[in-house]
Amino acid sequence: MLTREENELLTRVGPATPAGNLLRRYWHPVCPAAELTAEQPKRRVRMLGEDLVLFRDGKGGLGLVAEQCAHRRASLFYGFVEEDGIRCAYHGWKYDASGSCIEQPFEPKGTPLRQEACQVAYPVERFAGMLWTYMGPKPVPLLPRWEPLLRRDGAHRIMILPELTCNWLQCMENSVDPVHTYYLHGHMMHTRGMGQRAAYFYRPIEAYDFELVKEELWAGVRKVRSFGGEQGETELGHPLIFPCILMAPQRQFIVMHFRVPVDDTSTRIYRLELEPGAASDGSDLENPPLDYVRSFRGSDGEYDLTTFNAQDGMAWETQGPVTDRTKELLGASDRGVVMYRRLLKEQILAVQRGEEPVGVVRDPAKNESIHIALSESQGRFARRMMKAS
Repeated sequence: MLTREENELLTRVGPATPAGNLLRRYWHPVCPAAELTAEQPKRRVRMLGEDLVLFRDGKGGLGLVAEQCAHRRASLFYGFVEEDGIRCAYHGWKYDASGSCIEQPFEPKGTPLRQEACQVAYPVERFAGMLWTYMGPKPVPLLPRWEPLLRRDGAHRIMILPELTCNWLQCMENSVDPVHTYYLHGHMMHTRGMGQRAAYFYRPIEAYDFELVKEELWAGVRKVRSFGGEQGETELGHPLIFPCILMAPQRQFIVMHFRVPVDDTSTRIYRLELEPGAASDGSDLENPPLDYVRSFRGSDGEYDLTTFNAQDGMAWETQGPVTDRTKELLGASDRGVVMYRRLLKEQILAVQRGEEPVGVVRDPAKNESIHIALSESQGRFARRMMKAS
């Protein structure tokens, strides 16, 4: 259970909020690169409570700037994308990708007003078929090059989920919950006659454990489970990569879930998937096919609980836009949730002290390919795992 003040501290993501300041120290995906084209070179973006416009200028440069023009606050989304920037449709003030005002029609030549008319702007990079941004202070860290997104021994795909009406922390706490899969996914599928899809999760969970990780290139919480039954096994771990990534190796796929806080009550999720061994000509490494999940709900307006994504969406959204953690009742299986909250609070306080948070990548030599060990020692995990009754 958290106090109301602690809940506010961990959940609010807007500018100048403690958690928002922390989250701005990391790179986040903006959208698939394929969504920004010569025919459609601009799009609205809302991230961390800020309204922005993403655009590609005539030279191919990428910009992400505050949506409202510095002049009279009209939306730049309706502006004209030109060779060297985006021009406001209201009075023609033009901004380049860095947010600098490079033209002010009808203003005196050499006016110092141009230096004052800067848009908030954030750097944009392309990687693994996505566009990414960093919204924090300089110096800008390196965009992490996660090893599964670089592999050439399989086929890549990006899945774009519907925007969730819930706070980002509800999604992330699910990432360190090792037992929800039995009922939410396994039993749910089984009761709907989808036994084959339910099989992996519809096995008794005999033990589970968690490990707090603070390494040079990443930090977070690893969880691991031991299944019983005829197909019993101790699985590879599922690392929560701080602050808002889950890496989930499955039987046929390695999936990285990127949870983007849109604002306090909305979250956007991208799933970047690798199918090892699948035929690929290599072109999907930077241009993977896109799969859009349009809705979690059926024609009757209720959640379509025959899909894993909708099952998760139901569990997260029905907690409320920002769940009231003063009313929760945690159990032994929630130890990973508690570990993650403590890490989150610890890093919020570190940023407030002027320190750099964990998992920020600075060394180019170490960023060529970042490997995430799924579990440090399967044997050690198996010996000490908590028995699940």
